[in-house]
Formats: sequence, C-alpha cells, structure tokens
Amino acid sequence: MKRSQINALIDDAIRMLHEHQVRLPPFAYWEPDEWNRKRAECDEIRRCKLGWDITDFGSGDFDHIGLVVFTARNGHHEIAAYTGKPYAEKILLVRENQRTPMHCHARKTEDIICRSGGNLLIKVNNRAPDGTLAGSDVEVSLDGERYRVGAGHTFRLSPGASITLTPQLLHEFWAEKGTGTAIVGEVSSVNDDESDNLFFSKVGRFPRIVEDVPSTHKLCTEY
Repeated sequence: MKRSQINALIDDAIRMLHEHQVRLPPFAYWEPDEWNRKRAECDEIRRCKLGWDITDFGSGDFDHIGLVVFTARNGHHEIAAYTGKPYAEKILLVRENQRTPMHCHARKTEDIICRSGGNLLIKVNNRAPDGTLAGSDVEVSLDGERYRVGAGHTFRLSPGASITLTPQLLHEFWAEKGTGTAIVGEVSSVNDDESDNLFFSKVGRFPRIVEDVPSTHKLCTEY
C-alpha cells in the first residue's frame, strides 16, 4: 500500500467517526513529530499495539480486500505490566463488499457489534482439525440468542446487532452492498495479531508500505 493511501484512509476514518459522534483517544490524533517526543509514559500504547492498523491483507486491492482498524484498548499475554488487562476493544470500518479474509483465532473470543452505518454480513464455518472447512453445523450466539445454522451460513447484522465468535470458529465479513460503510465494534479477550490469527488462505496481515509521501499518523506497528 502507498503511504498516501494510508494517510487518506485514516483521515477519512476520523471524519466518518466524528460524523457519527464517535471520538477516539488522544493518541489517535498525534502526528509523527508528537509521537517522537513521547517516552516511557506511552509504553502501554506501543507494547500492546494500540492505535491505527490499516491493511489490504497483501491483496493490492484494498477496496475489495482490506480493513481499517483502530485499537483503543488491549492487554498482553506475556508482558507482566499488562497481563492484568484481559480484554481489548477495537473499532472497524468495513466498506461495502470489502472482505476481511476468512480466519479464526487460536485463543481470542470476540463480540463483533455492528454499531452504525451499513449492515455487516458475516459468514461462519467450523474449522476442522486439519485446518480445512468442516461441514458440520455451526452453533453461535447473536446478542445472547443461540442459533444453530448450516456450514457457510451468512448472518446479516444491522446496526445494534452483534455476534459472538469463539476460538477456532472461521469467519469472514463485509458490508452489505447498498447500505454504506459499516462502523463495527469489537470487544474481545486480549488481541494478538502476531500469533493468534489463523487465516484459511495465505495472506499478509500487515502491509508493505511504499513511502511516496511523509506519514501523517503512525500505525500500531511503527512505534
């Protein structure tokens, strides 16, 4: 991805969130020069990878395979100072027909909540022991109501609705065409994008960046 594209996506995300009365923590707005003045007082932000996370999953086609993420809270599985925070919170901006590739998590349980904007479509499959798609029915909870559906079922989450995704439950999601960008919340156990993601197909989790212009915001991998 080009740096100019990443800059524009973050600016657009801030604008959209503000239009929906969503405000972010102060560090969401810090420019690189301000970041460079920060020292140990911001170690939690750096070590727990809070902040902006923009990815095209190595596709080179962000409009169709990509995601804008802001991580507002997170603990850590191993760093003692942060193991007492066993939860994480993210905001996701999902465009119409823009897919997050099918994946699951080895340890993380998460609630995906369609907060505002467009409808979120989410497809679910059980993961077989060999990593393939299992053909078995899927049992899943939507806002505390239990459902049993066939393999590959797609749920439609309108604003306010949520789904609970447990470890090893494969899922992919995108915003429904004609409904606009979905503003999505994620509330979960500790997030670890380094080792906890199990993608069904090979993808690049973090983008290779072409530095065509200076950055206006640091990504969570750039502190």
